[in-house]
Amino acid sequence: MSEGAKLIGVGATRIALAGAIVEIGNVFSSLIHSVACDLSLPKQLFGYAILGFAFTEAIALFALMMAFFIFICFL
Repeated sequence: MSEGAKLIGVGATRIALAGAIVEIGNVFSSLIHSVACDLSLPKQLFGYAILGFAFTEAIALFALMMAFFIFICFL
C-alpha cells in the first residue's frame, strides 16, 4: 500500500474523531440546558448524559484504533 493512501486513510479517521469531540460537547451542552429548564431531574439527566458520553467516546476510540491499524499494519 502506498504511503499516500495510508496517510489519506489516517486523515479520514480524524474526521470521525472530530465528530466525536463535537458530539461530546453537544451532550453536555444539552445536559446543562435540560437541567436549567427542569431542576427536579438533574440526577436522572446526568445518568443519560454519561451514557451518551460513553457511547460517543466508544466511537472515538474505535476511530482511533482504526487509524493506528491503518498506519501501522499496512506497511
